[in-house]
Order: sequence, then structure tokens, then C-alpha cells
Amino acid sequence: MRKMLIVDDDIHLRNLVRTYAELEGFQCQEAQNASEALEQVQETEFDILILDIMMPGKDGYEVLSEIREYSQVPVIMLTARSEEYDKLLGFRLGADDYVAKPFSPKELMARVNAVLKRTGNAAVTVLKYGNLCIRVEERIVTMDDHVISLPPKEFDLLVKLAQNEHIVLTRDQLLETVWGYEYHGDTRTVDTHVKSLRDHLGPYRKLIRTVWGVGYKFEYREE
Repeated sequence: MRKMLIVDDDIHLRNLVRTYAELEGFQCQEAQNASEALEQVQETEFDILILDIMMPGKDGYEVLSEIREYSQVPVIMLTARSEEYDKLLGFRLGADDYVAKPFSPKELMARVNAVLKRTGNAAVTVLKYGNLCIRVEERIVTMDDHVISLPPKEFDLLVKLAQNEHIVLTRDQLLETVWGYEYHGDTRTVDTHVKSLRDHLGPYRKLIRTVWGVGYKFEYREE
């Protein structure tokens, strides 16, 4: 599982990023200041860091500068600053990308995946459940070695559920992560797509279980 370190003194922002990152299949750790961040980077091999610039004590620039003395782990910086100088300084110190606050969590995750792909850290994810195979990056699903043609949203829905196996995802969570938090539809959209997805999965339809009054979860049981 890919590992992410989220560095920010704002616990609400850390929780927001963590929620979306875990839905993308990341294992997340958090740090609220520079010393915690530097200690964790030395102890754990992360795939990517989300690093806030404005923190008490050492700021994000100082943290990045120290990290670059011994690690080339990809770093995306969070900033409330929009001046060109601030961005250029970050890039000179070795930042891989910038995201300005306030930001869309979905945009941040898109940038995370783009940075990992660009730096060669992107995982090749293949999820297998019996004879059902999901090739995430290639957006291909096969069943008994035959390709299943899924509409884009159904594929995204399947991946979200499968990457969070045994975890109940509410309809609102699925709306936000698959359709986008700005989507103005209602939760019946999720139900409609789940029904269609189950039809496409045929004998594997039972992988997607309904948790009444809450949402859905993905559960594979070997027979």
C-alpha cells in the first residue's frame, strides 16, 4: 500500500486530506509541525508528502530543504500564498507541485497521482477476486479472462469500493469521491449506478453488499 505523510498544523485540513487519500488507497500518517514531519520521514519510507508552508516554528520551506539533503521523496506543497516568488522558491528547493488553499480534495488527489506517475512512483494496481480482475491504471476489468465493458462512472465506483474492501462507504462519500463534491444530484444516482454495475458483474454481483440505511461495501469471500 502506498504511504503518504500529511504535514499541516490544521487538524481539520489533515483529516480532510486523509479521508480522500485513504479512499484512493493510501496509508496515511500525520504531522502537525516540522519536528514531527522530519522525524517521521527519517523513520518511514513514504511515497509522497503533502507539506504546508505556513507552520509554527520551521516553515514548509525549511522542512523541504532539510528533507532534500537525504531524500527525493515527492512533495506537494500547500500554500495560501499566490506570489510567483513563493512558488519559485519552493521549486528551487525541490518541490514537485503546488496546491493553493482553499483547494478541491479531488484536485489534490489528481495532482498526487500525476506527480507519482511523473516521478515513477506510481503503483501498478491489479485487484483480483477469484476470476475477476481489476487493472486500475489501465481501467480494464476482466471476468474469466473476458473484458467487461463498464461505463466510466461504474468503473470508478467499482474501484472505490474494491480499494476499501470491508469498509462501509456511505452514499454521500461515494457521491463526493466518484462524482465530485460539486455534484448536485442526489444519492439515488449512486443506487442506480450500483444496480447497473451489479448487472455487469453477473456472478460477482454479490461482491457489492448493501448496508441498509448507510451505503455499500465491497466484500470478497473465497469459496
